[in-house]
Amino acid sequence: MSFMSLILFLIIFPLFAALLMTLLKNPKVRGFFVMAASLVIAAASVALLVMNLNNSGFVEYAVHMEYIEYAMTAVLLLISVYIIYAGARDKKYHAVVLAIVQILATVGSELLFGGKAEAANALMLDNLSLLMVMLVGVVGSLICVFSVGYMEKYHHHKHVADRSRMFFAVVFVFMSAMFGLVLSNNLKWLLFFWEITTFCSYLLIGYTRTAEAIRNSYRALVMNIVGGLGFLAGIVWLYETQGIIEVDKLLALNPALVVVPVVFICFAGVVKSAQMPFSSWLLGAMVAPSPVSALLHSSTMVKAGVYIVIRLSPLLAGTKAGLFIALIGAVTFLFASLIAISERNLKRLLAYSTISTLGLIVACAGVGTYQAVWTAMLLMIFHAVAKALLFLCAGTVEGGTDSLSIEDMDGLIMKMPKVTVFILVGIAGMFLAPFGMLISKWQALEALVSVNPLIAVLVIFGSSATLFFYTKLMGKLIMIVHPAGKLEKGVTGGEWFTLGTLSILTVAACVVFPVISKYLIDPFIKLVYHSTVSMSAGNIVIMLLMMVFLLLLPLQIVLQRRDKRHVSAYLNGANLTEYKDAAEANDHFYTAGHNVQELKLSNYYLEEMFGEKRLGLVGIVLTSMLLAILCGVMFL
Repeated sequence: MSFMSLILFLIIFPLFAALLMTLLKNPKVRGFFVMAASLVIAAASVALLVMNLNNSGFVEYAVHMEYIEYAMTAVLLLISVYIIYAGARDKKYHAVVLAIVQILATVGSELLFGGKAEAANALMLDNLSLLMVMLVGVVGSLICVFSVGYMEKYHHHKHVADRSRMFFAVVFVFMSAMFGLVLSNNLKWLLFFWEITTFCSYLLIGYTRTAEAIRNSYRALVMNIVGGLGFLAGIVWLYETQGIIEVDKLLALNPALVVVPVVFICFAGVVKSAQMPFSSWLLGAMVAPSPVSALLHSSTMVKAGVYIVIRLSPLLAGTKAGLFIALIGAVTFLFASLIAISERNLKRLLAYSTISTLGLIVACAGVGTYQAVWTAMLLMIFHAVAKALLFLCAGTVEGGTDSLSIEDMDGLIMKMPKVTVFILVGIAGMFLAPFGMLISKWQALEALVSVNPLIAVLVIFGSSATLFFYTKLMGKLIMIVHPAGKLEKGVTGGEWFTLGTLSILTVAACVVFPVISKYLIDPFIKLVYHSTVSMSAGNIVIMLLMMVFLLLLPLQIVLQRRDKRHVSAYLNGANLTEYKDAAEANDHFYTAGHNVQELKLSNYYLEEMFGEKRLGLVGIVLTSMLLAILCGVMFL
């Protein structure tokens, strides 16, 4: 199979899988085909990587399909019409107004282009696209496999209508759109797939149709429609001033000539990657089933945002526009990391950590030097795999304990030992990326300092906050309390397979990142910047040592003896062992005054210092000011 055939297969096959999902009513049969389709998609993604290993250039492909762009326009108009209908039904009139604006903008741009704006090569392939294909194809497919068992149990516990057919259909459409997005050279095609991801996220976030889900789905929709309008404005501006609509031709231009369209397109990327002041849509997505959170946070929606900023990063390097985009990312990284300290809900903590890491990636892409972009690409790999693992583990924990409160996770290592080990592996993967690659004296931090020391300072303080909230979460999970019953019996084979595979991939990424860098990232950096990052043997040794130390804890838990005896902890008083059972003995003791005291251990959350209400507003104001200044810089 040729490159071109495989690329088209990756875009088209998930659509057939989506259609099949709508027709299969039997959950068992549907689950089988979900797993089969996921396996095919993952295999095709890996095949594309293997076939392209020796081809590190920018390869373009012409697609001669008459009327295909008219069909895309028709689909976008139908989506807008549906949003008008649904918005009126749900009384979300701001969405109706924006959908009308979207229709006018779409029709107006088509009249402007008038069939003249044609790309000689609609599709393209390079190592950045390959990286994204692997993240979408492998991580996205694993999430689909996990979802089969999860969604069946989800509807046993949640009193919501079972719309699993719609769920799986939309997920496969989502994957198709992501493949199309990262493989498109035609900016009009890229925008089409961009808008499809927005619509899919709206449907998935509102899956339960509760009042909160509906409200949050429209928040995501409205913000990303605004970003999509910015994307369209950038394409129109680029075509009107330069007469091009291709990514490769855009990258070949002088940055000074295209600063306005580049900023418009990057604005769309900032919105979709949930940077402040637009981060609330991603936090609202937490109401959806956990596989949706994993999908949006790891391999699809938000990765589309950082992908486009990284793609355009060579045009941002050394510019004022790039500096302000980097500052928006750095401020988001700092404030999201600080707010995460105060979060008591596991999924919200993971959501804020996602926003913060995406801010770090945007900061590196905005700086735009080869060291910073190298780091951004490597961070995308670690984040996609580890964060998918963490969100799926969060869903598994919720299914076993009926709670997402971190305070209810005392001694989770005793209740759900395997899941806890997987969480620790995911946290280790997230630790390795920001600390091993940015806080050490290495190329990325050097690049940030050389461009603007303020960005480096924001990154350092944000990374310190990251260390704090992940460490206290780990402490809560591994604390030893009185023996408890195991809560993992309901986890299905597909869920164990996904969690285990993602854990292996996380460890593998930590171990073989020099190989990933050599064969996947370095060729792209060298192609674009004519230079690449040189990793000394000392840096590699340091990174491997850090990886070993970070994985010592989960490995020790896995290898520990299972026949250990549990005894009551000394509580600085007389335990109630003779009056209570062994479990209660660890929770209560007599004080010196012969009063019964209950032992309660709680994490530090420091809401007064780092609470969302306090710091969220500050972050929104600061990033809004940076956006306003960026607009002024853009037109001056």
